[in-house]
Formats: sequence, structure tokens, C-alpha cells
Amino acid sequence: MLATMFEKIQGRCPYQSPTDMGVNMAGFAIVDDAACQEASRMEILRRYYAGMVDRAKGLCDESVVNKLKLVMQQAGVTTDICPAVAASLDKAAETGAPAGAMVLPDGRIVTGKTSSLLGPSAALLLNALKNMAGIDHRLELIPASVIEPISTLKIDYLGHHNPRLHSDEVLIALTISALSNPLAKLAQQQLTNLQGCEAHFSVILPEEDAKVYRRLGVQVSCEPKYEVRKLYHKK
Repeated sequence: MLATMFEKIQGRCPYQSPTDMGVNMAGFAIVDDAACQEASRMEILRRYYAGMVDRAKGLCDESVVNKLKLVMQQAGVTTDICPAVAASLDKAAETGAPAGAMVLPDGRIVTGKTSSLLGPSAALLLNALKNMAGIDHRLELIPASVIEPISTLKIDYLGHHNPRLHSDEVLIALTISALSNPLAKLAQQQLTNLQGCEAHFSVILPEEDAKVYRRLGVQVSCEPKYEVRKLYHKK
């Protein structure tokens, strides 16, 4: 049908077979082979960690992880290709609590740790936005007077056991602060610059945090272990 349409429109069909229009033509669209190879290696690493997390969640068996390990070996991929991996594990070892790290567009690495009011994913988001906006990390973007009522709401009224803010909650708090704090507004304006950044966490992220990172365009991987040990985890 397509060949007939081309023949009627321009007198001849440029395709000799269906495969001429398929994946075997993708290579002709590559203008930077080195960039594509690097992106492929990072994708292999992310899929390896995703497989490890799925195994920890009981969503796949050991054979899936073994296949991913084999692909890594064949492609010469190690965890060293993503600086966020080592940085997050180092921060977790240093603080004795879950942590995360992100590689910013300019190559700088920022980390986020667990605190009494913020989880590692929320802390990492704020630290990344601060760094990209050129804001001193010691300056407060969201006052405790804004965070604490949200934590109280979660514990006293919504039945949560964890008072720490998730990524979506801290972004809402940042937006509220931006109404009166120019620095918070400046940080908020950096959200679009997170697109394509690599982040890694020392524990499995809660689904609500993972969704926020995906919506921001951040490529996330996690170590295959939960923050707390309990009989049941949401999948």
C-alpha cells in the first residue's frame, strides 16, 4: 500500500522492503556516536539497578538479574560510570541514614541526606536547585514554620508514620515560600534544568518520590534495599 502511494505521488518508491523503514535505518540518524554509546551504557546501568530493585520487590527472579549482569559485562559497564552511585553510598555511610546524589548538567555532584523533616529525595531536590541557582547551601529556602505544619498534618491527621516530607510535598512547600522569598522563587525556576540529570539513592525510593523525579525528567536508580525492614512493602 505504501509503495503504491509513493509510486503515484513521485513515480517511484524509495523503499525496497519494509525493513528499509525499520530499525536498521536508525544508525543513519546518529550524528554523535560517542554520545549515543555513553547514553546506551547509562541505560544499561539503570536497567541493571531496576532489575535488582524488581528482584528485591519479588517482581522477577534471579535469572533476570543474571541476564542484566551479562549485558553489563559484554558492554564493559560498571557502576563507576555514574558518579552519583558512589556519592550517594558515601553520604549514606557518613550519615548512617538513606541518602541520594545527583549529577548536575555541568557535571557537579550534589548530595541529599535524611533529616528530621526531609527525606533524602526531597533534600536532594532542594540541594540540586540551590546549586543550579547559585544559592549558598547554608541559606534556608523553606523555613521550618512551613515544613513543620505539613509534618504535623501527615502524622496527626492523615495517619502517616513518617513525618519527613516527600519530593512532591517539598516542592509544594517551596512554591509557597516563593511567594515571599525571592531565593525560593529563583530555585523553583531551575526545575526545568533537572531534565536529563542522573540521580542515585542508597535505598529504594517510595513510589511517590520516584514519580516526581520521572516527571521532572531525572533519570533515577536505587540500591536494591528498603529503608526499613518490614513484612510488607508497596510495589
